Amino acid sequence: MLHCGEATPQFPDMTGDARPVRYDKVSPAFDAIPAHGDVLPVAPGVLWLRMPLNLTGLSHINLWLIEDDGGYAAVDTGMNTEVIRLCWDKVLTHALGGKPITRVICTHYHPDHMGLAGWLCERFGAPLYMTRREWLQGRVFWLDAQAQPPEFVVEYYRLLGFTEEALREVRSRGYSHFRDSVWEPPGQLARIRDGDVLTIGGRGFRVVVGYGHAPEHACLFSAELNLMFSGDQILPRITPHIGVYAPEPEANPLQEYLDSLDTFRPLPADLLVLPAHNEPFRGLHARLDDLRQHHAHRLNLLEEMTAEPKRVASTLKALYGRQLRPHETYLGFAESLAHLNCLRAQGRVTRELADDGVWRFRRTGAAANAA
Repeated sequence: MLHCGEATPQFPDMTGDARPVRYDKVSPAFDAIPAHGDVLPVAPGVLWLRMPLNLTGLSHINLWLIEDDGGYAAVDTGMNTEVIRLCWDKVLTHALGGKPITRVICTHYHPDHMGLAGWLCERFGAPLYMTRREWLQGRVFWLDAQAQPPEFVVEYYRLLGFTEEALREVRSRGYSHFRDSVWEPPGQLARIRDGDVLTIGGRGFRVVVGYGHAPEHACLFSAELNLMFSGDQILPRITPHIGVYAPEPEANPLQEYLDSLDTFRPLPADLLVLPAHNEPFRGLHARLDDLRQHHAHRLNLLEEMTAEPKRVASTLKALYGRQLRPHETYLGFAESLAHLNCLRAQGRVTRELADDGVWRFRRTGAAANAA
């Protein structure tokens, strides 16, 4: 029988950021963690929910409810699974006493955040609040689902050095992973932009947009409550996934992410950060420093490795410190390529197409730009 289950806090990580949290500077804000399907108050009018996930490196997602006029605004929704829908039913019936969801706010389009937005919006007749690029990306991926991956996807993995056997697996995986885990996204949008202020339950929440992990990721900052819903943009224990994929192989999301860290620097140092994964924490500025140093270390490592031409596959073990499991490989290739593309943009490595039809990366010896 399906059930919500109890919270089982685990923090597996394939990002390579395996260092322990520096509790002298970055500290958990609460001792308790809500069980799946329950809520925990974290600030006046703000409730913390935790829903189960079964994803690479992720056992849960944190969702948030903000007391609103006559009900609650939901910040992120969880993936479209029967277990999470049952958890939502439990929350709505018991924790909220039947009060409705007044609006759905999604920080970004990833399935664990947008997956049940359509379900909640349909159920309550509630509007969806997102940045336009995130909403469009989610709609495109949902509508673009098909049984077989387009040939450009297969060719992308060929350039990365996948063997013929691995390419057969790419074809067998299909091209509907997003649609399989997301309720049909709403066709209408209440657009939010960087700097907008949403009034929720009489309090103002300013939209702070970050980039890199997703195209136009929205965080919500309340000066009155001294807290921020950070989504995946800033996490306390793991680094958000930043990857390059077949639809945009020349993208440089890592530089976008590093640049956007400065956006959060003016926020209060003692801010309560409410992330989508791990636990709420304080110590924003120290964590921003950690994230920047983490990626600078990885960039330097890859630059050193490419004294001789290297395929992307040759970088994975050095980046992660272990052999990746098969289901982690796609994420690993995407993250490594994001770092290599960043190095290319900084003039620190070059890319060439070798005779075997696979990209090789070689360092140039140029001085590193500030990351």
